[in-house]
Amino acid sequence: MTFTYSADLISDLHKDAYGFRPRGRFFDDWAEASDVEKQEMWDIMTATLEANSKAEQEQALKDVAQMEADIAVYITFGARDRADALRWMTQNETFFHSQCVEGWVWQKGILFTKYGKALVQELLQVVKYNNTEAA
Repeated sequence: MTFTYSADLISDLHKDAYGFRPRGRFFDDWAEASDVEKQEMWDIMTATLEANSKAEQEQALKDVAQMEADIAVYITFGARDRADALRWMTQNETFFHSQCVEGWVWQKGILFTKYGKALVQELLQVVKYNNTEAA
């Protein structure tokens, strides 16, 4: 079997698995490796990528649960409903446009979840925007 993956593909997989492009002797080691060694390197990178993806999904579930718990606390403290709780949660934030709302949700770790996308839409209806333009 001949291992024919391009350098770009290997670099992309490395970046996805470890968060940075390979550097140093990586490509020299790759070029000198046998097909079996290349397959082992490939398998390690894909296993790392799968483990990272699973950990990210688990963390996102925890972050969604935390957001729901936070909303419930605000309702317990007197917010009339979910929208009111969200309003209270964001009252000390400065929002200039929808990207600021997305940034707030991103900081909570949930922007790229289905829940986070729906939360952005809810927040767009309740947050107050600062329309002050810089001079």
